[in-house]
Amino acid sequence: MRTDLLKGIAAVGTGLLLAGAVMGQFRGGGRGPWREETGPMVRTEGGQLVNEDTVRTARETAPQVTSTPNWTTPPGFEKDVLTFARIQFRSPGRPALMGWLNDYPDADLNLSYRLHSLTSMEVDPDGRVLKLTDPDLVNYPFIFGEQVSAMELSEEEVGILRSYLQNGGVFWVDDFWGEQAWDHLASQITRVLPGRGWVELPIDHRLFHTVFDLRGPMNSLQSPSIHFWRHNNDPSNPNARVSASRGPGSENMHVRAWLDDHERIQILAINNSDDGDGWERESENEEYFHLFSEKRAYPLAINILFYLMTH
Repeated sequence: MRTDLLKGIAAVGTGLLLAGAVMGQFRGGGRGPWREETGPMVRTEGGQLVNEDTVRTARETAPQVTSTPNWTTPPGFEKDVLTFARIQFRSPGRPALMGWLNDYPDADLNLSYRLHSLTSMEVDPDGRVLKLTDPDLVNYPFIFGEQVSAMELSEEEVGILRSYLQNGGVFWVDDFWGEQAWDHLASQITRVLPGRGWVELPIDHRLFHTVFDLRGPMNSLQSPSIHFWRHNNDPSNPNARVSASRGPGSENMHVRAWLDDHERIQILAINNSDDGDGWERESENEEYFHLFSEKRAYPLAINILFYLMTH
């Protein structure tokens, strides 16, 4: 990570102090074929099989793009760490990698590494993968879901997620595009927390200014999926859109929140942006890294986590 990423960062009294860093020199992996699987065995974008019933960490799944550096937590503090926790969910009619597996495991491990290397936080090096029905869910203050555009929650999962959110947990979702995807997510969340609604977070909300001072307009924070960016990238036109159209309503990035009675964020939804690709693909293309990973996806994620953990 280049040092210009750290410009303008003030010391933060709660322990999230951004130190220096250098861009990781990761070595790329390969991507293989994938297909829709049945039963507990599903396949990542890189072609690696994952057993949904037994997998516990992102580290145990072979990466598709990078080999993320490993580290250890101080003895005695193994559980006193921030852990990136990704949830599994069903997306009927779609391959698993078009749902919970999207950008896994590289995104989880790379973001964990950046939190470890750029901040003074103690971070779990392995990440966590779990189902909503896992009793261990209560040990994680936030959970992450990606490609939720076809997520279908069972009645059991609805009740568990409601309890988790009402008891202080946060559900952060990313990388779902367009009006149809938004409407589907909203319908699922209404089952979980009926009687409330979404609030659009403006760019002057404190979340965007906790560590990095992120300025608007909101689309200046939009991270495209790398494949759509490659297709749409026009170096001769600095005003060109960063992503090709992904259906009606996919043009503009939205950050929306579902709040409780005390204005605490219970659900944070990033619509029309792919921060997961910004973390996952940081070593795949240097221009993409500098434009989106360095300037958008990582600063926004660090702000989000700092805000969620302190509010």
